[in-house]
Amino acid sequence: MLNNLTECEEGEGGANSQGDGNPKESSPFINSSDPEKSQQYDGKNMALFEEEMDTSPMVSSLLSSLANYSNLPQGSKEHEEAENNEGTRKKPVQAPRMGTLMGVYLPCLQNILGVILFLRMTWMVGIGGVIEAFVIVLMCCSTTMLTAISMSAIATNGVVPAGGSYYMISRSLGPEFGGAVGICFYLGTTYAGAMYILGCIEILLIYIVPQAAIFKMEGLEGSEAEAAMLNNMRVYGSLVLTFMAIVVFVGVRYVNKLALVFLACVISSILAVYAGVIKTAFEPPLFPVCTLGNRTLVWKGFDVCAKVIERDNATVTTKLWRMFCDSEFLNATCDTYFSNNNVTEIQGIPGVTSGILKENLFSTYLEKGMFLEKKGLSTYLEPDEIPTNSNRYVLADISTFFTMLVGIYFPSVTGIMAGSNRSGDLRDAQKSIPIGTILAITTTSFIYMSSVVLFGACIEGTVLRDKFGEAVRGNLVIGTLAWPSPWVIVFGSFFSTCGAGLQSLTGAPRLLQAIARDGIVPFLRVFGHGKANGEPTWALLLTAVICESGILIASLDSVAPILSMFFLMCYMFVNLACALQTLLRTPNWRPRFKFYHWALSFLGMSLCLSLMFICSWYYAIVAMAIASCIYKYIEFRGAEKEWGDGIRGLSLSAARFALMRLEEGPPHTKNWRPQILVLVNVDAEQNVEQPRLLSLTNQLKAGKGLTIVGTALAGTFLENHPQAQQAEQSLKKIMETEKVKGFCQVVVSSNIRDATSHLVQASGLGGLQHNTVLVSWPRNWKQAEDHQLWRNFIELVRETTAASKALLVPKNIAAFPSNGERFTEGHIDVWWIVHDGGMLMLLPFLLRQNKVWRKCKMRIFTVAQMDDNSIQMKKDLTTFLYHLRIDAQVEVVEMQDSDISAYTYEKTLVMEQRSQILKQINLTKTEREREIQSITDSSRGSIRRKNPAAVNTQLSVTEEPAASSKEEKPEEECATVSPPPQEQLIHDKSTNPPTPATPQSPAAEAETPSTVVQMTWTEAKCDGEQAKPLGATTPEAIKDLFNMKPEWENLNQFNVRRMHTALRLNSEIVKKSQEAKLVLLNMPGPPKNRTGDENYMEFLEVLTEGLNRVLLVRGGGREVITIYS
Repeated sequence: MLNNLTECEEGEGGANSQGDGNPKESSPFINSSDPEKSQQYDGKNMALFEEEMDTSPMVSSLLSSLANYSNLPQGSKEHEEAENNEGTRKKPVQAPRMGTLMGVYLPCLQNILGVILFLRMTWMVGIGGVIEAFVIVLMCCSTTMLTAISMSAIATNGVVPAGGSYYMISRSLGPEFGGAVGICFYLGTTYAGAMYILGCIEILLIYIVPQAAIFKMEGLEGSEAEAAMLNNMRVYGSLVLTFMAIVVFVGVRYVNKLALVFLACVISSILAVYAGVIKTAFEPPLFPVCTLGNRTLVWKGFDVCAKVIERDNATVTTKLWRMFCDSEFLNATCDTYFSNNNVTEIQGIPGVTSGILKENLFSTYLEKGMFLEKKGLSTYLEPDEIPTNSNRYVLADISTFFTMLVGIYFPSVTGIMAGSNRSGDLRDAQKSIPIGTILAITTTSFIYMSSVVLFGACIEGTVLRDKFGEAVRGNLVIGTLAWPSPWVIVFGSFFSTCGAGLQSLTGAPRLLQAIARDGIVPFLRVFGHGKANGEPTWALLLTAVICESGILIASLDSVAPILSMFFLMCYMFVNLACALQTLLRTPNWRPRFKFYHWALSFLGMSLCLSLMFICSWYYAIVAMAIASCIYKYIEFRGAEKEWGDGIRGLSLSAARFALMRLEEGPPHTKNWRPQILVLVNVDAEQNVEQPRLLSLTNQLKAGKGLTIVGTALAGTFLENHPQAQQAEQSLKKIMETEKVKGFCQVVVSSNIRDATSHLVQASGLGGLQHNTVLVSWPRNWKQAEDHQLWRNFIELVRETTAASKALLVPKNIAAFPSNGERFTEGHIDVWWIVHDGGMLMLLPFLLRQNKVWRKCKMRIFTVAQMDDNSIQMKKDLTTFLYHLRIDAQVEVVEMQDSDISAYTYEKTLVMEQRSQILKQINLTKTEREREIQSITDSSRGSIRRKNPAAVNTQLSVTEEPAASSKEEKPEEECATVSPPPQEQLIHDKSTNPPTPATPQSPAAEAETPSTVVQMTWTEAKCDGEQAKPLGATTPEAIKDLFNMKPEWENLNQFNVRRMHTALRLNSEIVKKSQEAKLVLLNMPGPPKNRTGDENYMEFLEVLTEGLNRVLLVRGGGREVITIYS
């Protein structure tokens, strides 16, 4: 880890760059070697530290650098992008200039106040009523205020560079969340540009120059008129977008300079509205509204709101008459509804003192195509009358409901990140961002809330519900309230929407460029490049394309909910980041802004999530799906980053909590799963020698357990640290290649044996430790130069047994399938010789969950004696497997010629309590002679070593308690030698301790330390004579009795019996399972004494000879599988 700190920040693509060019722990002070500064301390009372001056400079030399440090590249550069190449000095950075007002407050004000206030606020008040509109505004403003509090805490917890919300979220919640939310924020900003452009075109074509429409709407009704309007929006919107993109590409500096002009337009428009409201109290403006019955008429094509007028003492029809009648004469045929109802003129702006507020308190939701009706006016409608001349009335263009109003309104409160995005240009960002942002939200919230009340108190309800001002001669509704002229609002809103659109097209590409240069999303890296001056050319092109998709929707009301989703998701994660950091109490969480609390952050997060589904549940699901896809893509394909984020801290806290819970006790059998320690060897270049071990590990991962891949190196850690790091990288690489998820560990010790022992003992943490060791069979153990190889292997077997851990030893590992191979048929054969806790049952089940082994079928073989009931055994084993929910074929193999005797396999089939299979072997006469000779030779050697002058040798064997009272037997029976029940065919220390029923003779333990012979002489009467104690029998008498030959003197009967067992079992296994894809077999334990280790390896070779793939399994001494749920 310390080496990572020695690398200075480098530019993108530098020699040590990793994704964004940063080491995991970047610091501008620690390990910044400066030879000039280090030489300053030679001989200056700091000799104790002089050898560390190159990596740890003196504090006194760095105080000025620490105080003036700024790693904030100006403009569009991200925090991690280096400011200097290798070997060059850091360029001086211009000091920030802007304060709270110019740097935060006014930019936030400009971004928050916008198109929705001018084009949709009056309509929202008219549809939802003052009460519901006020609730909507309060909800949305509360959400942004709570988000601003959370954002202020994050922004004041250190330096926040340009990148704003993306930087805060990514560094607080990690690259996955940061990338997903950053892209959503980018999409929201891009669609905001489309919304502003559509608002700009709507103002232009409806209120400024309606005659500029390419698709004429004159004489069109219903859907045709709507389609013509949308097509006009698409054409002009595309033209305006192209023009704005060119402006941004050519001269972005002019956009920034015009920002104040656009802000002045917004402020002047709002002041004009407030002035107009005050004026209505004394002199309401004249904006009459004409109604027919209670239906509001489109004031277009007529000048007088009356059917007839008196002129020169004569009744004359008006233009309105001619619109509903077939001629201008009084006897003309007119529209039925026109004939039956009166025409009424009402005041569109009654004024703040008129009391109209009571009528506008409650909602009036409309379906698409409904007439806008004036409450309180009488109307007459004939039964079954079909409406005609509908284009003469003001109609609802869309169906309205509460949640839709929320979705349309919320974009008007976005823009609170404008201050944090400019943190690189602020004089004191940690002071200006909280104050400026919260003041801006307070100001705009007051404007919005007061506007709701004032609009409801000043404007007639039918005019409020008239979205496009058709009832007031095509004027912008909010403009009718303005003073001194409606054109102040019209041109002010037009220029403010143009400016907001330019700002979106300027900010969105830079946000995308910041994400691309972070390197967390591989397919976006191309958008990190731009012109020589850093302008994001490719990002601007993509932004224009996405913005065009929003313009093609062509409806402001349809685009607004889309960007609401993306902004709400961004704000939700800002709140989550603050709450997470607060609850985790990480040492680095020290924000200067103190007025925050995790409960406020959770409330803000809950409001954001609620508003997402209130606005549009299907848009919310789509937005979350997009964010989830990006999250998973970054997780699997993105660059790995370590930013000290809150998710890593949360993972650490959760891991600590879980580990403490695991310490409470061992897992229940139902929760047992193989936690595997994989021991691999590395060559001289630190490359893994057995990659198929990792393939097998991956195929066993259905257990979802812990995986640790470890290797051992010989030497000292100080001298071999580079090799250890290289080996660790090699392990990580092979784990990634084989798709093994887990940890790697390299241990350096004086020798390989000790290093391996350390791995077995110390791997894991707390309750999360390995319970299974996977190690490959030593292939070249017979070679003289590799004698230590098999000794280490046997010691590893002993250590795993002592530690009560399971052991898996694949033999011929090179023949095992890789992860890409697939077996279309075949069998996995299990030879169940001794009970190991169920490992032999569990491992094939786990393997068959993998695609490699899925098509293979499982077979279980067990061994029976001649006097056992094989049919009943098979039935019991089948029932046992059925209760285990394991699908397998069962076969009971009968060992012929009484090779195996007196073992209790029936107990093994008992579901709750299964005991060890005990074997007895009846030997032939020749083998009997060899056994006696082996015992004799052993006894002779023991006595010679103890007393060279002795001529007699005691034969020490284990006797049964009743051996002295045996009755006389014929000679044939007297010669029978029977092994005891304690004699294990496969010795398992953990499951079969020596039973007290057959104690060894103390003499045998004292005199034959190198050879332990566990034998029971069941017949003691020979040649008609009473049996004598075997200890008094001379070797000569035994040799005469059995006619032993001289060449048998060197044979060890213990080895003979074990070799015989291995040969007999191997012949049966080869006969049944030679064609199997994999054979799982109980692994015999090594001898207790170490003199027979080399023979143990030979026994295992003979046992597995002729088999292609063998997995030797040794249980850990506990049950790992159960029949219970």
